[in-house]
Amino acid sequence: MTRKAPTAFFGRTFDEAMALTREARDYLRDYGEEESRELAIEISAHFSVEIMRLTSRLTNMMAWLLVQRAVHQGELSREEVREDSWRLGGSEICLKESAIDPEQLPPYLCDLMRRSERLYRRIARLDGMVAGESS
Repeated sequence: MTRKAPTAFFGRTFDEAMALTREARDYLRDYGEEESRELAIEISAHFSVEIMRLTSRLTNMMAWLLVQRAVHQGELSREEVREDSWRLGGSEICLKESAIDPEQLPPYLCDLMRRSERLYRRIARLDGMVAGESS
C-alpha cells in the first residue's frame, strides 16, 4: 500500500524549499564571493565544494517538488513518477559528508548547509513514500 502525503504538507515543503533557495541565492550574490576571499586558501577550495553541494541539494529538491506539484495538479500520474527518472536525485553528492569541519566555513553558509541537508533528508523520506517504499 502506498502512503500518500497530504497536498498541504507538500505545499509547505515546497514553500520552505523555495524560501531556502532564495535565501541561498541572496547569500551567494551578496556575500559569498567576499567571504570566500577572506578564507585561507585550503579552506576556500572546500567553500567552493560546499557551495556546489548546497546548489545540488536545492536543485534536486526543487525538481522533485515541482514533479510532485504536477502530480497534485493532475499533469502527471502517480504511476509515472514512481519510475526512477522521476525520483529525488543526487544523494551521492547531497548527503556526502564534508571533507572538513563545516564550522571552518562562514557561519551563514554553515547554517544554509545544515538546513538544506535536513530538508533534503525529509524530502528523501517523502520520495520513498511516493515510490511506495518503506522509510
